This record gives sequence, structure tokens and C-alpha cells, in this order.
Amino acid sequence: VQLVESGGGLVQPGGSLRLSCAASGFTFSSYAMSWYRQAPGKERELVATIPSGGGSTDYADSVKGRFTISRDNAKNTVYLQMNSLKPGDTAVYFCYANKQIMTWTWDYWGQGTQVTVSS
Repeated sequence: VQLVESGGGLVQPGGSLRLSCAASGFTFSSYAMSWYRQAPGKERELVATIPSGGGSTDYADSVKGRFTISRDNAKNTVYLQMNSLKPGDTAVYFCYANKQIMTWTWDYWGQGTQVTVSS
């Protein structure tokens, strides 16, 4: 099983980045996908979630209206489009896959990609 994030980097405030997470080794289309982030000295926080079939998405209040999560089940990839970036968005961004059936849970994490918003 692998989740490989890409697309991070250094961007100026107000700029945009698009993160990608390529999945392999499991049935991607059966898993809800999320993006989390962790800033230095802070706990990991949920940024955005999209269900297995796409459709209804959910966002942290801090990114609503600026970030968009999407997925392409044919490409086994989930994306995070980040616009109007702020210094407070600086963090390591992680891809997370999750499936739950009754009491059984399967989940996987990516290794993370650094996003730095600075002038």
C-alpha cells in the first residue's frame, strides 16, 4: 500500500498550490480520502474529506472557500487545490485513506508534503 503526495513547495501569500496524492495497493474507489496537515508544534488537523464515490465534501472552517478537494477514481488520485494561501497554512500536508465497515476499519497515511507560505 502506498500513498504518495506531491505538489508541495514554497509559495507567496495569496498564491495557489495543487497537491496530489497517488494511491496504490488497495481499492482506492472504496475509500474515503482526506487531507490533514500538521504545523510545527501543533497537532495534526483535518483539512478536507471526500467520500469514496465523490460528491459531498467537508472542510475545516479555516480553509472553507479557499481549498477544494477532489478525486479521480480512474487515476487513483486525490487532489487538494489551495487558493488564497496564507502564512497560517504552512504545514506538512498528509493524505489519508479510510474505510469502515461496521466495527472494522482500514486506514493508510502518506508520508506528507511540505507547504510553506511566505514572502
